[in-house]
Amino acid sequence: MDTHPRKLLVIIAEAALERSLVADARRLGAQGYTVHDVRGGGRHGTREGDWEADRSIEMKVIATEAVAEAIARHVLATYCADYSVTMFLADAQVLRPEKFS
Repeated sequence: MDTHPRKLLVIIAEAALERSLVADARRLGAQGYTVHDVRGGGRHGTREGDWEADRSIEMKVIATEAVAEAIARHVLATYCADYSVTMFLADAQVLRPEKFS
């Protein structure tokens, strides 16, 4: 089976950022994305999603390394100082490379 290398960028952030993150990712070259409502906890407490300001999302973008890194750099520079944001990059292999710029 032929596979093609891409990067998976996962952004876990306050739900209030969803529209901005989607717009930023599209503007920076992502062809698509997936967003889920999530909850969890860590060093700075627990986000259970019981009320609107306590909601979190997980956004996944599969893209070329250049696009994924451009989005990650933008999110770091724009949101991380003022919002709860966690990000990571992972290697991915896709079967239809034309779907993931």
